[in-house]
Formats: sequence, C-alpha cells, structure tokens
Amino acid sequence: MSSKPQIKIPATYMRGGTSKGVFFNLTDLPASCQSPGKARDALLLRVIGSPDPYGKQIDGMGAATSSTSKTVIVAKSSQPGHDVDYLFGQVAIDKAFVDWSGNCGNLSAAVGPFAILSGLIAKEKIPQNGLCTVKIWQANIKKTIVAHVPITNGEVQETGDFELDGVTFPAAEVQLEFMEPADDEGGGSMFPTGNLVDELDVPGVGKFKATMINAGIPTIFLNAEDIGYKGTELQPDINNDDKALAKFETIRAHGAIKMGLIKTVEEAASRQHTPKVAFVGKPKDYDSSSGKKVTAADIDLNVRALSMGKLHHAMMGTCAVAIGTAAAIPGTLVNEAAGGKEREVVNFGHPSGTLRVGAKASKKDGEWVVEKAIMSRSARVLMEGFVRVPGDSF
Repeated sequence: MSSKPQIKIPATYMRGGTSKGVFFNLTDLPASCQSPGKARDALLLRVIGSPDPYGKQIDGMGAATSSTSKTVIVAKSSQPGHDVDYLFGQVAIDKAFVDWSGNCGNLSAAVGPFAILSGLIAKEKIPQNGLCTVKIWQANIKKTIVAHVPITNGEVQETGDFELDGVTFPAAEVQLEFMEPADDEGGGSMFPTGNLVDELDVPGVGKFKATMINAGIPTIFLNAEDIGYKGTELQPDINNDDKALAKFETIRAHGAIKMGLIKTVEEAASRQHTPKVAFVGKPKDYDSSSGKKVTAADIDLNVRALSMGKLHHAMMGTCAVAIGTAAAIPGTLVNEAAGGKEREVVNFGHPSGTLRVGAKASKKDGEWVVEKAIMSRSARVLMEGFVRVPGDSF
C-alpha cells in the first residue's frame, strides 16, 4: 500500500483562559488550506485527531473535551484599523466537521500574545514595558476585540500572579474588551425574538421561561429550578446523565429555531458550537470542582453552561460576555437571578469557581445596546514548532 509521508506545518499550542488550542499563522498553512473549504477542514480535523469514534483524540492534538478541541488561524488584518484577523474553528470530537459559527472567548486571550510572538504586530506598537494594545477582528462573528497584552523588556509577559478559576497556575493578566458584543445573527437584534423573556415550548420536554440573547455568543438562558436543578451542579451531575444531556440538546435545538439560527431541529446536529444553553440560579454555597468553597456572599448568581453537548468545566469566555450583558439588562432571567437591580459588573459562580465580567447596557431607539463587555483572562504558550500530519489527509 502506497502512502504519502507526513508534512510539517508551523504551529503553536497555546492555553487561553480555560481552553487550549492549536494556533496557525494563515500564511504557514498549505496553499489549499488558506481559504475556507474541504481541504482546510480536513487538515484541522487531522491535526486535532477527529473524527474519533473512541472519543479520545489519541492520534491528534485534541484532548477529548470541548475546551481542548480547538483551532485558531491568525493573519494580518484585512480590516481598516485592526491589527489581525482571528478565525476560530471548534472541531467536533467524534464527527467529521469543524464548526465556524462562533467565537471562543477564552482563546481570544491568546490571540494578542500569539500575534506579537509571530511578528504580526508592528514593532513600533510594542512598548519596552507596559501594555501592548492589539485590535483584533473576530472573523467568525465580525466583531472587534481589543486585547491589552502585558510586555516586559520588549517581550510578551506570560508569567504573573493573576489567578483564574479553572486554571491551576497563576499567569499574567490579559484584559479583553469585546466591542459591541451584541450579534445580529438570526433575529437581527440582541434579543432575536424581541423579548427579554420568552416561553420556550419544547416537544417531549416541557415549557420553560427563557432569555435568548445574541451577545458574545448566541445563548439560551433558563432558570435552574424550572428544569430541576439548583444551579450549583458540577460536571458529573450533568455529564454522567445521558437523559439530561439529551434533554439539553433538545432544548438547544428548539431554542435555536426560535432564535432564527436554524430552520429545522435536524440542523442543530451540524451546528454544535452555537447556540449555548445555560441555566441560572440565585447565589448559593457550593464546593467547586477543585474543592474550593464558594459562598453565596462571594457571588451575585450561579451559572452553569453546556458546550458541545457537555457541561463546561468552568465558563466559556463568550458565554461570560452573554452573562455580563444579560445581567446588565433588567428583566432578563440572568438579571433577576442576580437580584434584579441595574448593574455594570456581575460576579458569578461556575463549576470551577467564580468569574467577574463587566458590561454597560443602555437603550437606543427602543433597543438595548451594549458598548462593550470587559473581562480578564490569561494566556501562555505551551509548545511551539511544527505539527505533523499525513500528506494525504487534506
């Protein structure tokens, strides 16, 4: 049997927030993979090790979770006033597709450092010491992200004392500003149905109150108590329950239809990355997945969110933007769970601990708008060099 040898592609393996992914400079990809299409998707699937019927991604760079089955392509920006274009691909684990429908807020924290390290940022923009502001065009959702990357002695500072629940070791803080995070996909506004709260009728499951919002990433928020939970659950409570996972996926599919993201329930299977489903609850004490005690006094509310069909181990960065945005708007389920008052900052509990995110909302011409959402993450290069793939894999 004849076979092509492996080829080497420059790549960097990075942690951003509570996620990990393989980063590429667009110009380093094979020519056939520098534009959207089957070749690019096939390459990224092979890099990550998907589709894997065993669900382990042993023969690739993925680590068999939604937080680690990720790819990023960065290029000099084609947009005026921006430094780089950032394209995110969420790679399915057991299926042969790459979902390009949304952003990864966690890996957004690593885009600025990667761009600087890769020589994509003009040297005159990088201070000897201080913060380098990198203006990023998020190509999936066509939004601007501003990253403030710490620089020491002319180099990206990766170590520091900033702690992020869900990440074991401290690192340097990277502040992110998600500009005008409301998305116009689906219904054409931040709230695609035109309502802050809807009744979501899910055949075979039930009727639920839901806040459906396009901000950061399309998200369906439910009340924890309405679906039989407390809001303090950890991963095993949900992920070891196949019936619960099936219920959440059914809710997600019907919510996606109501949000105008898909037309049929069947389409949800090929759009796993968006929308997200999350459930909220009032502040309650709980022990996080690391054993850290979180008290009701530490937080404004509890939130649990599912990503790619599983309860997330912490919180997706884009979903955190949705949480911060919804919390700032009186009348949403998120705002009500947080006490029902006007706010510009919310501190919420998630399975790994707590997270703080800020957003300022106002009404313009009768529509809610948010100028930006702000949160801090950290990022670090884990490995750099080349990733190898069989030459006939794309």
